[in-house]
Amino acid sequence: RGLLVQNYDWGPAGEPPAPVRLRRNVCYVVLAVFLNEQDEVLLVQEAKKECRGSWYLPAGRMEPGETIVEALQREVKEEAGLQCEPLTLLSVEERGPSWIRFAFLTRPTGGILKTSKEADAESLQAGWYPRTSLPTPLRAQDILHLVDLAAQYRQRARHPLLLPQELPCSLVCQRLVATFTNVQTVWVLVGTVGTPHLPVTACGFAPMEQRGGIKMAVLRLLQECLSLHHLAVETQGLLGLQHLGKDLTDGICMNVLVTVAFRNPGLQNEPPKVRGENFFWWKVVEEDLQNQLLQRLRDSSVVPINR
Repeated sequence: RGLLVQNYDWGPAGEPPAPVRLRRNVCYVVLAVFLNEQDEVLLVQEAKKECRGSWYLPAGRMEPGETIVEALQREVKEEAGLQCEPLTLLSVEERGPSWIRFAFLTRPTGGILKTSKEADAESLQAGWYPRTSLPTPLRAQDILHLVDLAAQYRQRARHPLLLPQELPCSLVCQRLVATFTNVQTVWVLVGTVGTPHLPVTACGFAPMEQRGGIKMAVLRLLQECLSLHHLAVETQGLLGLQHLGKDLTDGICMNVLVTVAFRNPGLQNEPPKVRGENFFWWKVVEEDLQNQLLQRLRDSSVVPINR
């Protein structure tokens, strides 16, 4: 369900980072995947000069003041003529913290499909096409993976339905559910500054952070308390997403599932030693929570984050 971001445990060196702003230092893109009962995909024909006539999924940039869902619904209405409801987040794609795309499995709830008679600067028309026989040319091949992901999700949902929680945030942050497991035992890394909490890391916008992607902020935080040279750290995916977009709060918080393991496990039955006093490993003893975490890890029951 998300938690308000009150502070962060790691941030870029130097001055405290300035709040992020759409159109200034961040770009969020929303994208909709519609699949009907006939296994057809909704596509729109592009009107922009550089890709006019090609086909793509309804997509576009968020505007300041919008929630993620409002942006998705606006883009679908403008490009396809339909009202819609997002069912779940399918994928998050990033090119560093300054460009992030949110892809949703979506269903129509009303409206009239846009025809060539309604062609405008947003799109030339929209149409339903068999998933296995999409029209050409496509604007880009990257939508094929997303269409497959939507079909797989409808056949067998890998993760629970997930929609953005409307909570304000001023930065691009990640809240870590960083886990260490041994057979049926799970430990979770907890921050101790203030009240005990899941650690939060703020993404930087330096060239290295952009090249390395948002995983750099995860590694930076863990370097503060762990010796990473003998550890394997993997971001498994997204457990939750927070964003508001109102009152100049353009930041997001991604709640991510992270695994920490020894590169050479050997006889290591305990989590790696923590440096300092700002973090500790909390052993999960509540059976239901332990089973939930183990199931999420075993089945990769998370929204994928791709570069």
